[in-house]
This record gives sequence, C-alpha cells and structure tokens, in this order.
Amino acid sequence: MAKIISVANQKGGVGKTTTAINIAAGLAKSGRTALVIDVDPQCNATSGLGVEPAQRHPLLAGKPLSETVAETSQPNLFVLPGSQSLADADALSASNRQRASTLRQQLTGELSRFDYVFLDCPPSLGQLTRAALGASAELYIPIQCEYFAMEGLSQIIELARQTKARDNHRLEIGGIVLTMYDPALDLANEVVGEVRQYFDETVFESLIPRDVHISEAPSHGRSVLDYAPRARGARAYTELVMEVIDRE
Repeated sequence: MAKIISVANQKGGVGKTTTAINIAAGLAKSGRTALVIDVDPQCNATSGLGVEPAQRHPLLAGKPLSETVAETSQPNLFVLPGSQSLADADALSASNRQRASTLRQQLTGELSRFDYVFLDCPPSLGQLTRAALGASAELYIPIQCEYFAMEGLSQIIELARQTKARDNHRLEIGGIVLTMYDPALDLANEVVGEVRQYFDETVFESLIPRDVHISEAPSHGRSVLDYAPRARGARAYTELVMEVIDRE
C-alpha cells in the first residue's frame, strides 16, 4: 500500500512544490515508485514535471485515476496532473470529512501500486489542504529560513492537530524541511536553531540551500536531481531522500 504524504504550508514561496517534486524524484531514483498529485490550482507541480495541466482535475472527472496518471521523463516517477478547475468552489461542496474519505478511498484503492504518493497542496489552509490532510498518513512541512517561518509553521501544525483529532487519526507530522538556507546569514542560522529547539527530531537534518539550479529545473520540466545532479541543491535533496528512506 502506498504511503500518502501531504506537502503543505500556507505560506507561498517556501519551496513546497519543489520539495514534493524532488523528494519524489529521489525516491524514484532509489527504485521506488512515486506519484505526485497536484492539488494546487496553480498546477506548478504538473508543469514542473514536464506535463500539461488537465482541463478537469482527475479527482473530479469521474474517471479511474489509473487512466489519468501521466509518466514523466524519469523512470518510476509519475504525476496526476493538476487543473485550475480545483479552484471552483462548487467542486468543494461536500463536507471536509466526506471529501477526505472519498480522496482516501481513491488513493488507497486505485493508486495502491505506488510506493509513495505525494499531495502537493496549495499555499493556503483552505478546503483542498484540509481534504489532503484528511487523506494522508504524514505531513511534510517545508519552511524557508526567514523571520516569519515560525508563525506559518505553528498554523499548519495546528491544522494538522485538528485534522488528526476530528477526521484522520492516522495523520502524523512526518517532518519539517528547512529550505532556502544560506549559511552566511545569521538570521538563517537562528531560524534553524529555533526550529530544531522546538521541534527536535521532527526536523530533517538536511538543509536545502539557495541554489539557482533548483529554481531553473522546473522550467525544464525536470527535478534538480535530473537537471543538475552535481549541484548543491541536488546533493541536499538526495541527502533528504535518504532521511525519508531511513524513516520508512
């Protein structure tokens, strides 16, 4: 059965989609099968893996999900394309518990052939993120090493706690990923220390650095592991993937 992981943070620009893509890509390189489900109406995970967005999101189209999974340029790495149709409020008319239950059934049924399924959530605490958390076993939270990091972190963790209590007792915080780290900045080092002090072993050891190759890779429809495998960013994500595997 697939391990279902939501990658979420209500703050934009923290490396959320980049982290989902590159962890999935690293797991695929290790021989595991990984699927990225684009739950963000902006469809960045879809385009970042070189696939065109769908007219209607597969989760809403009424077709078997196995028929809408798209291959990427990398073996073992797949994507369920996103669509702007997810932004339609009518698509979210059911209760959060119903949405989460339906999504969980779809993922554990048709997509059980994958080892990992990553839900790339929109940068908000809205209904799409809530439904994704309700269907997931774990939550990964990428945060940028900046001044307001702790504020955003506390909000997404509180939502995870609410979801666990009300809708999904299986949900655990699988890890906090520190992104856009610059060791030359005192503030970045202070944020790293503070986050690790408060959240201890929940925080992954690997620090994802600022690296232009990480930013360039999505425009080529590839992960940084494929686009620039020797870059600092690629090495950091490879180390992060090894941590994910160690936690299996």
